[in-house]
Amino acid sequence: MAGSRTYAALPIATLLLISGCSSVGPFAPEDGAPAGDIDVAAIPDAVPRIEPRSRSGNPPNYVVNGRRYHLLDTAVGYRERGIASWYGTKFHGRRTSSGEPYDMYAMTAAHKSLPLPAYVRVTNLQNRRTTIVRVNDRGPFHPNRIIDLSYAAAKKLGIAANGTGLVEVEAITPGHPPAAPLQVTPAAPTASASTGTRPGLYLQVGAFVSRHNAERLQMRLAQSNLGRVYIQPTNAGDQAVYRVRLGPIGNVERADQLAETLTGLGYGEPHIVVE
Repeated sequence: MAGSRTYAALPIATLLLISGCSSVGPFAPEDGAPAGDIDVAAIPDAVPRIEPRSRSGNPPNYVVNGRRYHLLDTAVGYRERGIASWYGTKFHGRRTSSGEPYDMYAMTAAHKSLPLPAYVRVTNLQNRRTTIVRVNDRGPFHPNRIIDLSYAAAKKLGIAANGTGLVEVEAITPGHPPAAPLQVTPAAPTASASTGTRPGLYLQVGAFVSRHNAERLQMRLAQSNLGRVYIQPTNAGDQAVYRVRLGPIGNVERADQLAETLTGLGYGEPHIVVE
């Protein structure tokens, strides 16, 4: 669900540009689902069409909670996997970053860097449900979240009850081909790894061109007893890269706890990986 919004330290100009409804910071207990049930099957997906950019919500970059975000020049080719959250009653009717009122019963979403508006197909990787939403807001600004869905979209995808879900987000731009499929390199086999088509959840703590440096980090993390640590070799062009990861991790809550612990231990902010 969406989180509390704290903008007091931001300049007024920045406030006007990004003052949307989506989540900033810790989860807000006062946000939630509407009192009555809704039939999301009767709510149609958003229909992609060519639109001009909204007059608000599209600065080249902006700062929230001390972090600077940069907008993409175009939505064409965008595809990403990660964690989705949703926002509901607390923000219903409030102004989004694009200037439109937030409607928790519409098929919309918030994103940190896509141009506003944009259209994306969201797939729940745990049950394969899909829906198309119109991105008209900024967020989520909770660490390791890639999209904040309207309540209706979250319910249609089957993640409203849990509050979060593992998803793939793919931009749909009329007149342009879909983004290339993500290149997913499976983790090294392990008894606890995810099986079948269910996605695995991992934290990437570092990536190195030197295997020796990757092994040094792996040893340090192993001494912290945070779970299984492994090195995933891959290639970036002609360059070998060695990624140091923890996982698989059982659920989003545990991933959030581990990420906070790693940051507290001085490892920086790890990156969520869904494969």
